[in-house]
Amino acid sequence: MGDSFHEQLIEDSAFLKTDRRLDTELLDKLILQLNRIYPQILSDKEATKFRNLDVTTSVRVGELLSHLQGKGEEACREFYRALHLHVEEVYYSLPTRLRLRGPLFFLGCFSVAVGMALLYYYSEAKVTGGSRALGMAALGLKRKAQEVLIWYTEESLMK
Repeated sequence: MGDSFHEQLIEDSAFLKTDRRLDTELLDKLILQLNRIYPQILSDKEATKFRNLDVTTSVRVGELLSHLQGKGEEACREFYRALHLHVEEVYYSLPTRLRLRGPLFFLGCFSVAVGMALLYYYSEAKVTGGSRALGMAALGLKRKAQEVLIWYTEESLMK
């Protein structure tokens, strides 16, 4: 993720201007978040301008994004933070976020799915020491995967 927030916002701007999920209410939340917590990024006068309902939402989003890009890196970072806080589904569908999930991400997900399918398929065969091996395999995994494997190990030991 070598891109700066400013560069990411330039890349994401077209998407944000056209995404229908970023409606008037959500845009107001973002503007108020930036105005209240970071008045140096968005003053009261600027916030009022961007909340003008006489202007369409997509135009207001475009103007806000241009304004934030002009304010610099810190303003762009705080916009992303507010977007993540208030509109998580839009945040995770941004082009720059999707790019972070490259082919290795999908290959990893596929590998986990295949591993769980094999585990389920061969769970009928009781292999001596298999539960212990599963417990040891859980040591190097993320917390959620660890919990699933440890739960499965405990269940097989109780049988």
